[in-house]
Amino acid sequence: MFDNLSEKLGGILDRLTRRGALTEADVDAAMREVRRAMLEADVSLDVVRSFTEKVREQAIGATVVKSVTPGQMVVKIVHDELVATLGADGQTIDLNAVPPVAIMMVGLQGSGKTTTTAKLARRLTQRDKRKVLMASLDIYRPAAMEQLAVLGRDLDIQTLPIVAGQKPAEIARRAIEAGKLGGYDVVLLDTAGRTTLDEEMMSEAAEIKATANPHEVLLVADSLTGQDAVNLARSFDERVGLTGIVLTRVDGDGRGGAALSMRAVTGKPIKLIGTGEKTDALEDFHPSRIAGRILGMGDVVSLVERAAANIDAEKAARVAEKMRKGQFDLSDMREQLLQMSNMGGISGLMGMMPGIAKMKNQIANAGLDDKILKRQVAVIDSMTRQERKNPDILKASRKKRIAAGAGLKVEEVNKLLKMHRNMADMMKAMGSGKRGPMAGIAQAMGFGGGMPSPEQMKALTEKMPGGAAPGGMPALPKDLPAGLRTGLPNLPGLTGLSGKPTLPGLGKPGLGGFPGLGKKK
Repeated sequence: MFDNLSEKLGGILDRLTRRGALTEADVDAAMREVRRAMLEADVSLDVVRSFTEKVREQAIGATVVKSVTPGQMVVKIVHDELVATLGADGQTIDLNAVPPVAIMMVGLQGSGKTTTTAKLARRLTQRDKRKVLMASLDIYRPAAMEQLAVLGRDLDIQTLPIVAGQKPAEIARRAIEAGKLGGYDVVLLDTAGRTTLDEEMMSEAAEIKATANPHEVLLVADSLTGQDAVNLARSFDERVGLTGIVLTRVDGDGRGGAALSMRAVTGKPIKLIGTGEKTDALEDFHPSRIAGRILGMGDVVSLVERAAANIDAEKAARVAEKMRKGQFDLSDMREQLLQMSNMGGISGLMGMMPGIAKMKNQIANAGLDDKILKRQVAVIDSMTRQERKNPDILKASRKKRIAAGAGLKVEEVNKLLKMHRNMADMMKAMGSGKRGPMAGIAQAMGFGGGMPSPEQMKALTEKMPGGAAPGGMPALPKDLPAGLRTGLPNLPGLTGLSGKPTLPGLGKPGLGGFPGLGKKK
């Protein structure tokens, strides 16, 4: 969503960091460009003015002029101010109340309230181990109640039985009663929306709030609505009283103005963001991580969290042991490709990697997308068990049969086999424990002493050309499991983290290498 803003701010700040010293005129010129970039991204005018004034004030202070790399200092100031604009501390859903805790979802029609209700219910059930009841209060939209019931059935989460003819406030009262009698921890109330703000919807929402006395009132806003989302949030806050905001369609191509404006204008925290259509695509909103993504610094902490959530530790340990012994076969490779897909695919992972924003044009020209992973899995699925275990037996006739089975050309099969061979050779070299460049990578990947500790990472950062990124290493979240605090876990499928970010087996210069994109013979 922040691609355009990220690209423009990145270009402006890059020009600053290349200069040896900065004058007041340089800072003024850069701030004019920053203002233009933010206005083009549909950020509210008041927010833009406040942002640029604060950055300029700090940027022309004595600390910057005398610093060795003033450009980098300005990048840090912009980063810190972005974090402050988005909300200094990320806030999560507050469940500290007497159960059943009522959470009321409000917003316009089509903003994604019903889907977000199901996403939140899944998250509370699976991650927080809460007993959740969902209730639809939308008596106007055709099949709205049935939609929530179907989502509940798919996710195995209880929904309030539908009783025809009841008013929204009556349904809310019945939901709270059912929550108390059924011993539920959380009751989610999915209210009705309208296409535009109107008095009838506001008075109905206020009545539901008075009846159910919800602990959280979340505004579900579509991030594609731009500046108008600010007026929406202000209106709801005045009439109903919001406790937080959920932004949907953050994976879309909107310009990101709503996210930057809503927090600053309303003072209400953005608590969650919807990053896709599936029911697992809901994430906590972390201002510092979003600011890092906007400035092209990547989001390594989120990447580690996603890996920890999606990677089966026992399976990863078995694969690591096979790699150490040099027994990495095509079935293992298939597992790694599927894990990459589960973690968001190539595009999802690359979006979190530092410095990748500057290579976007190259990546687009190379035609990289998540279909590459599906095609490679299809090739492996077309093989027999014996062929997966021993790829050396694959001769021309077998390759033709496999290509026909996967609906691809023989060249695709050859590319996959070459990629597997390169990966297997590299793993074998790492596992053998020989000294040399591979030994360092092996240790970093967990083939001898685990991933580097934070102290080692700091030492490595200091040795890097140009030093650490402004602001240093990202802070680890408070709720990160203890096992991850001593260093990063083994990430199967994310091998070769030396210099540029790369993905599995991937070997094309300038792109960090991607599957099936090796040099043609």
